[in-house]
Amino acid sequence: MKIVRYATETGPAYGIVEDQTVFAASGDLFGALTKGDSVGNLADVTLLAPLDPGKIVCIGLNYALHAKESGVTDLPKEPVVFMKPPSAVVGPGEPILLANPQNQTDYEAELAVVIGKKAKNIEPGVATDYILGYTAANDVSDRVQQKGDGQWIRAKGYDTYCPLGPAIQTDLDPGNTKIGSRLNGEVRQNSNTNDLIFDVPYLVSFLSKVMTLNPGDIILTGTPEKVGGMSPGDVIEVELEGIGKLTNPVTAR
Repeated sequence: MKIVRYATETGPAYGIVEDQTVFAASGDLFGALTKGDSVGNLADVTLLAPLDPGKIVCIGLNYALHAKESGVTDLPKEPVVFMKPPSAVVGPGEPILLANPQNQTDYEAELAVVIGKKAKNIEPGVATDYILGYTAANDVSDRVQQKGDGQWIRAKGYDTYCPLGPAIQTDLDPGNTKIGSRLNGEVRQNSNTNDLIFDVPYLVSFLSKVMTLNPGDIILTGTPEKVGGMSPGDVIEVELEGIGKLTNPVTAR
């Protein structure tokens, strides 16, 4: 099932996408959704971020080739964990507002895991039972502040530095999904989640032994190689097979 959240005159609503048509959905995102009447063509609906997440837990250096391009000679023995604030989230089409346009600020295409039910101290073998689905994310990163601070929260936590969307796909193989990005229409990243150092079941299990994961929490699983900088006036696209294309214009704050 492909689930979207879209704007209406009375506020956000959930929909189910079938053959590029959005149908109204009733029920509970974390329980059961029922398909209703057609709302319209997907291209004509104003999409929002597919959810308002609770925690945004992120994994760094989780693709082997990206670790190499970052100058890491020894691959991580455990996941590198950091967090973004929920206030960083924007949806498809919303602008990324560069807080420091003079600094190199990079795009990072990522597969995001949406937690569907409370997970605490679980093992990898049952991890998928706790996952609602998957969406696309862009882990926008101020490299100057990231290196200068020695930790990553400020550099990656500005408002608009976590685009999400366009949909939640509940039926996806997170271990074999094409992932990429385009800057102004030019391909920049072109990889597959089979290059992940720590796969999705391991990450969900690992994190559940650190903190309780609740419905609506998301996990950003890392970015592949060939990240790069953005400037005001650019348009960045993140695309994941089965999920769709997340497009955001870039401007100065």
